[in-house]
Amino acid sequence: MTPRLDMIGIVVSDMAASLAFYRRLGIDVPAGADSQPHVEATLPGGLRIGWDTEEVIRSFDRSWTRPASDGRVGLAFLCDSPAGVDSLYAELTDAGHTGHLEPWDAFWGQRYAVVLDPDGSGVSLFAAAGAAGAGDTAGPADPA
Repeated sequence: MTPRLDMIGIVVSDMAASLAFYRRLGIDVPAGADSQPHVEATLPGGLRIGWDTEEVIRSFDRSWTRPASDGRVGLAFLCDSPAGVDSLYAELTDAGHTGHLEPWDAFWGQRYAVVLDPDGSGVSLFAAAGAAGAGDTAGPADPA
């Protein structure tokens, strides 16, 4: 049997703040989920994304502690255009989220930016540079 990636899990300190952030990125999070300890959403293509509060993780892994350094896994969101990267970055930072890298034309051919989610994880926003729509999506794997 070959395993397949089925869900990306994110541990959060504030469920409502985290879900509000990811809703702004277009993820269809169930209504009324803000106060739940575990939330899942199915992404286009069937992959799931899930959020668990720190308390949920500690309930089955008593040795778990909040990471003291930046993570090594990040999420990257493809935008429709370079202007879409700029617009979404502005929307997120105007809403109070921390910008890590302002939008710029990266040497690998993308308009690229990084904003931090409420728990400090880097989330990349990108689009093919110079194209009206999305094109070549090759770029760095680590958003921060």
